[in-house]
Amino acid sequence: MGALVGGCAARCSEMSLLALGLMSGTSCDGVSAALVRFNGHTFRLIAECTRPYPAALARRLRQAAALPAAEVSMLNMLLGAHFADAAARLLRSAKVPAARLAVIGSHGHTLYHGPQDPRPSTLQIGEPAVIAERLGVPVVADFRPRDVAAGGEGAPLVPAFDEAFFGGGPVRALLNLGGIANVTVVGRGLDTVAFDTGPGNCLLDLVAQRLSRGRQRYDDQGHLAARGRVDHRAVERLWRHPYFRRPPPKSTGREMFNETWLAKLFGRQLTEAPYDVLATLSTFTAFSIVQSLRRFVRARLREVIVSGGGVHNRTLMGHLIRDFTPVPVRSCAQYGLPPQAKEPAAFAYLALRHVRGQANHLPRTTGARTPRLLGSLTPA
Repeated sequence: MGALVGGCAARCSEMSLLALGLMSGTSCDGVSAALVRFNGHTFRLIAECTRPYPAALARRLRQAAALPAAEVSMLNMLLGAHFADAAARLLRSAKVPAARLAVIGSHGHTLYHGPQDPRPSTLQIGEPAVIAERLGVPVVADFRPRDVAAGGEGAPLVPAFDEAFFGGGPVRALLNLGGIANVTVVGRGLDTVAFDTGPGNCLLDLVAQRLSRGRQRYDDQGHLAARGRVDHRAVERLWRHPYFRRPPPKSTGREMFNETWLAKLFGRQLTEAPYDVLATLSTFTAFSIVQSLRRFVRARLREVIVSGGGVHNRTLMGHLIRDFTPVPVRSCAQYGLPPQAKEPAAFAYLALRHVRGQANHLPRTTGARTPRLLGSLTPA
């Protein structure tokens, strides 16, 4: 079943192109893949899937920033094979030969993101040569480094997709609840605003893993958080982090919001009252998103469209619905786009723009000096 986004139905013609996008987010939960047909200002989602990582690989990815170079090198190739396998499986399920693809766009998996370091840098792994070799399709990857080299944050990059396909409608916030939460505000006549708001699922996942002693990778539907009590004073302490006062463009990651930060703020509560910590973090995640939008976006929102794995966390979504009232909060599934398909669909689009020689980011949302052609192309 295909989903339709961006206006009237895409017309089948020689101008319509198939592209496949691959995404591995900060949560280290798996590879999301989306097969998309683009035609002008419309696109149709043909198929999508998320392939979970084996538990051992997920653990290694969470620890990857501390691994020696030899292990990172091996992990880069191993992850490329997982990406290639996810793409191949999706194509088989859709009964689409790889030869019909114009390009594959792979975001890769971010090991380190430091655009504000004295020497700005960012590093994604998931070797594109392995993907190109196994599928015989050109691959565009490594999108972030060129934006960083041009003075930008290297993220978020999805706003170029959001503006292209949602920018002509009413003023909306397109919120992605991945490991890190990011938002794009678009609308007719509005200069697009986008930035990482802060933690999405990453802190919730860490506590759920500790609480369950590794048996659960995340708080399924927010059930664990629903058992705890919110510490509102802790919410205020979390909100004092200087990142939340910094104006866009800005981006962040596990380098800033991680287990060390949690331990500093919660201490023994992480062990003695983990349900309360989860309840507090769920409240804070929603609070930081809503308050960041109020702080940095002046436009009046007509609706909030949510994507990413956090859509399935009922507790978190309940907080967002309450805190955004009277602005309606809806899953992007109501627009025919499954929550975990949006980001890979966006990178399919960015890759397609790359092979057409078209700029594929929004400098005003990343801070880059001028438009650039992001990504490196690995030929088929």
